[in-house]
Amino acid sequence: MTLSARLRSSVSTLARGALGVAGGLALFVSIAGVPADALAQTTAPAAAAPIQGEGPALWVIKDADSTLYLFGSVHVLRPTTGWASPRVEAAFDSASDIWFEISNPDDQAAVMPLIQQHGLSLDTPLSSRLTPEENVELEAAAQAMGSSAAQLQPMKPWLAALSLSVAPLVKAGYDPKSGVELVLKARAEAAGKPIHGFETIDKQIGILAGLPEDVQMAFLRETLKDYENAVTLLDTMVEAWAKGDVATLDRVMVEEMKAASPALYQALLVDRNTDWADQIQTLLEGSGTAFIAVGAGHLTGDDSVQAILQKRGVTVEAAN
Repeated sequence: MTLSARLRSSVSTLARGALGVAGGLALFVSIAGVPADALAQTTAPAAAAPIQGEGPALWVIKDADSTLYLFGSVHVLRPTTGWASPRVEAAFDSASDIWFEISNPDDQAAVMPLIQQHGLSLDTPLSSRLTPEENVELEAAAQAMGSSAAQLQPMKPWLAALSLSVAPLVKAGYDPKSGVELVLKARAEAAGKPIHGFETIDKQIGILAGLPEDVQMAFLRETLKDYENAVTLLDTMVEAWAKGDVATLDRVMVEEMKAASPALYQALLVDRNTDWADQIQTLLEGSGTAFIAVGAGHLTGDDSVQAILQKRGVTVEAAN
């Protein structure tokens, strides 16, 4: 595979972040377009759409006095996508504590200063980084998302690319209010369940903001070429997720990144999965029941959270 092909593949995988590789970041950007009062009204659906088969995969870890459920989430979903299966509902209801990648994905007041700090470059407008042809593509892509190239000019390449990746999804009916985290967060708050996060907002934003300039530009250029296909790609992955088809998720999402860009794979998945496995083992040292929902990409493949735990002698089983 040539360098160009590797970059194309790896940044294409990043652009699918709404499923769980850079999903928290995609959630931030999608939330930014939702009025605060609308987010404040986020509640669980009155009647969830029917699940496909048994629904998304769910795992459980148990010891003498602890039960931990692992659920792969999708951060931005169509309201019609069914995922709240009876086993997921029962696991969530039984938990005293709820864990996400971050505890406050809808906290725009916390996100916006970080976006301003790490996502904007007022001295270097986006157009100065692009060729005339690419600037034409930027204008077309911006208009397709109901914006303009002028509004994207202050953004650093990673933020512009992520915005252009997420916008078609929102336009196609994908909604952060229907995503797993915001629905479960609303339920947890209504039930008085404590909410925890494995990471902080600034750490998640730092993942993309810390990418080398050439990788950020590759991400932006490939997004300009492929943004029209973003919905089709995500539809394919959401369908697999909703059916509990973990093997397909691993093939089309995790293995592609692993082969295309080992460094990105290490930073976005392996390092974070290892950190989360450490924290899960600490939870096991305590007692009680917890429900853990993290991006689905972190729960597939040879370096998944479950695989890391199992290598350490922790038993992780499919939940019935």
